[in-house]
Amino acid sequence: MSAPALAKAADAPILLREMAGPVAVLTLNRPAQRNSLSEALIAELQLALAEIGADKAVRAVVIAANGPAFCAGHDLKELTARRADADRGRSFFAKLMNACSAMMQTIVHLPKPVVASVQGIATAAGCQLVATCDLAVASERASFATPGVDIGLFCSTPMVALSRNVSAKQAMEMLLTGELVPAPRAREMGLINRVVTPGTERDAAIALAQQVARKSAHTIKLGKEAFYRQAEMNLADAYRYAAEVMTENMLARDAEEGIGAFIEKREPTWRDE
Repeated sequence: MSAPALAKAADAPILLREMAGPVAVLTLNRPAQRNSLSEALIAELQLALAEIGADKAVRAVVIAANGPAFCAGHDLKELTARRADADRGRSFFAKLMNACSAMMQTIVHLPKPVVASVQGIATAAGCQLVATCDLAVASERASFATPGVDIGLFCSTPMVALSRNVSAKQAMEMLLTGELVPAPRAREMGLINRVVTPGTERDAAIALAQQVARKSAHTIKLGKEAFYRQAEMNLADAYRYAAEVMTENMLARDAEEGIGAFIEKREPTWRDE
């Protein structure tokens, strides 16, 4: 890459944000670094997600990436540079891992659906990011792995999201072997929802997000929160909690409107309340 091109790349925002109707599209923009999750990029994502959570104009989110790779995990060069610190990087490593974990949890707790658009490889924390999103659309060329074991760094934080998407045996195989899983196999495993023709994954992810965005935002918020909360409960507690949610949901204005519209055979008019 020429000097002017390098300078231009260095000046480019590391996270891009645009709107596609009611859908906010966040694009990882560190293609030369395979969109690795640097400290700065994690912070940018956290800030953008916080703003989106409070923005009523945004009804869904797509996380995409520029370049051939979706996300290659943490920035290993950034991590390695901190080994020169007095504590061999311990404080920085802890700060970074906790910041990344907080950002992933922000996606889970966001009251709006988040869809990953995966055009290429998603490894380690990149695979974690895909697993953390509520939905995921991937190109036929995409692949997924948790290859930390190959470099002596078990993918412990990616494991948390991965093991909540796929079965224990499948998660352990990915974590212990580090092997790449192609998109069709990832769909079979439950890691992603849809596999599409290369080059169409972004539009497909936006279309899926827009489909959900047409629903009542109040209902989606209630449902997403309930989905993740009940998953951590035993069966009896989950049903007890879900019954409470259904009762509150039935009393919501949008449920009254939606049921009325269904009975009257008309389109509902949502007020998101």
